[in-house]
Amino acid sequence: MDTSSRNSFLLLRLSLLNLALLVVTLSSVSHQAEARAFFVFGDSLVDNGNNDYLLTTARADNYPYGIDYPTHRPTGRFSNGLNIPDIISEQIGSEPTLPYLSPELTGDRLLVGANFASAGIGILNDTGIQFLNIIRMYQQLLYFEQYQQRVSALIGADQTQQLVNDALILITVGGNDFVNNYYLVPFSARSRQFSLPDYVVYLISEYRKLLVRLYELGGRRVLVTGTGPLGCVPAELAMRSRNGECSEELQRAADLFNPRLGQLIDQLNSEIGSDIFVFANAFDMHMNFISDPQAYGFVTSKIACCGQGPYNGIGLCTPASNLCPNRDLYAFWDPFHPSEKANRLIVQTLMTGSSQYINPMNLSTLLALADSRT
Repeated sequence: MDTSSRNSFLLLRLSLLNLALLVVTLSSVSHQAEARAFFVFGDSLVDNGNNDYLLTTARADNYPYGIDYPTHRPTGRFSNGLNIPDIISEQIGSEPTLPYLSPELTGDRLLVGANFASAGIGILNDTGIQFLNIIRMYQQLLYFEQYQQRVSALIGADQTQQLVNDALILITVGGNDFVNNYYLVPFSARSRQFSLPDYVVYLISEYRKLLVRLYELGGRRVLVTGTGPLGCVPAELAMRSRNGECSEELQRAADLFNPRLGQLIDQLNSEIGSDIFVFANAFDMHMNFISDPQAYGFVTSKIACCGQGPYNGIGLCTPASNLCPNRDLYAFWDPFHPSEKANRLIVQTLMTGSSQYINPMNLSTLLALADSRT
C-alpha cells in the first residue's frame, strides 16, 4: 500500500472512530434526557444548599446540620439528613438534584433537574429581608429560564422543552410570609397594611402569578404544598406558648391560607383544562404526628432535637446547641424544620396518600399517568 493510500485509510478509520464516539455520546445524552427531571422551588424546607453560595444569615452550613447525611457533613439542607426533595428523588429513582448555584451542576448533571430553593424566601419580595441576600421567587423563576437555555445548548430546544414538560416540579413557599413577615415583629408593616384575612387574599393573588409563570415556563406536573401548622413548631412554642399549646394566631393564619390555596389550584386546573397542579395538604400531614407523636415512633413533637431554651426553640441550631442522641425520636430537627424521619413520613403521604392529603391525585398516580402517556 503506497503512502497516499495508507493516509487515506488512516483518515477513514479516524472518521469512523469519531462517528462512533459521537453516536455513543448522543445516545448517552438522549438516555439521560429520557429520565424524569425534577425541579424544586421554595424556601428552607426544600433548599438543598443554594444559600451556602450567598452572603446570607439563612444558612445551614455548620455542624450538627447534616449529622445523619451520608457524608455526615453539613450540606446547606435544614435537616439532620435528607430533606423532602431528596426523598422524592429516591422515590422516583433519581439522584438528588443539585443546588442551581452549585458549580457541579454542569453537563449531563443538568438533565437530572435542579433545585432553585432558597432559605428565608416567601411569596412576597419583602419577606425575609432580614436575611439579606436570598433567591426570591421571581429570581428562582429567572434561573429556571436560564437553566432551560443552558440545557438547550446541550440537547437542543425541542428535547429541552420535552424534558421540562415531563418533569416533576415541587414548590414549597408561604410559611415565611407569616413567620418572617406578618408576625415577625409586633405591628409589622404588613400587619398594619392588612388584616389577616385580607393579607391571605393578597398572598394568594401573588402566588397565582408565580404558578401561572411556572406553567408558562413549561411546568406540567407541579406539586404545590400548603403551609404546615405554623403555630406548633418549637420556635413558636418557645415564643408564644405557656403550656405547650400551639399558637392560636399562627394556626389561624394557616387555617385561612391553606383552603384558599387549594381553591386556587382547582381554579387554575379548571382554567387550563388539565390537572397540571396538585395540592398537598401539608397541614394535616404534620398534624398527624404533632397530635400523636408516639403513634409515629416519636417521643416528642414539641421539643426540637437541636436548639436551646424552651422546647429547644430559641435561636439557631449550632455546635453549641443541645443535641439529642437519636434524631429518629424527634419530629422536629431544629426550631422550624422536621427531622429526616418526619420528612420520610411526609413524602410517603405525598406518594400514596388519600384525597384528604393530596388532591386531585397522589404522586404515585400522577407519575403512573405520566408514564402511560409516554
